[in-house]
Parts: sequence; structure tokens; C-alpha cells
Amino acid sequence: MTTKDEAAIRTVLDERTEALRTKDAALAVARYAADVVSFDLAPPLRFTGTEVTGTTGVQAWFDTWSGPIGWEIRDLNVATGGDIAYAFALNRMTGTKRDGETTDLWVRSTTCLRRMGGKWAIVHEHVSVPFYMDGSYKAAIDLKP
Repeated sequence: MTTKDEAAIRTVLDERTEALRTKDAALAVARYAADVVSFDLAPPLRFTGTEVTGTTGVQAWFDTWSGPIGWEIRDLNVATGGDIAYAFALNRMTGTKRDGETTDLWVRSTTCLRRMGGKWAIVHEHVSVPFYMDGSYKAAIDLKP
């Protein structure tokens, strides 16, 4: 991995963080490849292509928040090999929804990137929370690092 590649990938992730904080839907999807596959927190099990890169759904989700969305990246690891890279981290999402519900949630994320046309693009991402395997199958949203 080169320092230049790692810095470029961190910039991609920082841009997306800024998009979340400012609720900028166009910036939030700007670094996704056209054929991206995403395993996100919300159903369905998989989103592909324009389901991910379209700004309508992203903006609709942003509109459910009454103020800024907090997004913290913790323990970020980045690795590259040629034109392929991945990054994984713990992320904290905070904020207040329009209905008054407050959110303070840690999630796990893995982002896979490919260098295309000289720029890093997100080709796959997986964001998840663990669940309790005690038979309740409830999301373990109370975990903290």
C-alpha cells in the first residue's frame, strides 16, 4: 500500500462523512461506482447500482433527521493492492430524528474500492450491527467499543 493510495481512500471516506453531516445527497453518492453493491442497515438484503447511487432515497432518509447527522469513523484500517482496496472501521451515528427520537449507534463497516479512471470508487460496502444469538434475534445496538 502506498501512502498516496491510503490518503486518497481516506479522502473518499471523509467526503462521505462530510456528506452525512451536511445532508448532501449528491456528495453522499458521488464516489459510488455505477455497478456498486451495498449491504446496508435498512432492508432489503442488497442494493445495487442506481438503488445506491440515486439521490432520491438518500435525500428522503436525510429528511427524517431534524438536524445534522453525526458520523464518527473509529479504528479505520485501509489496505490496497494495485487497483483494489478495502477499508474497515467502527462507525458511530448520532443525531435526532424529526419525531424526536435520538440515535446513538455503533455500526461495523467494510468498504471495497477499485481505482477506475485514476480515481478510487466504492464498488461494495457492508454496514451492519451484530444481533443477539440468544433466541431473541434482536439487534445489539447497545454495544460500544
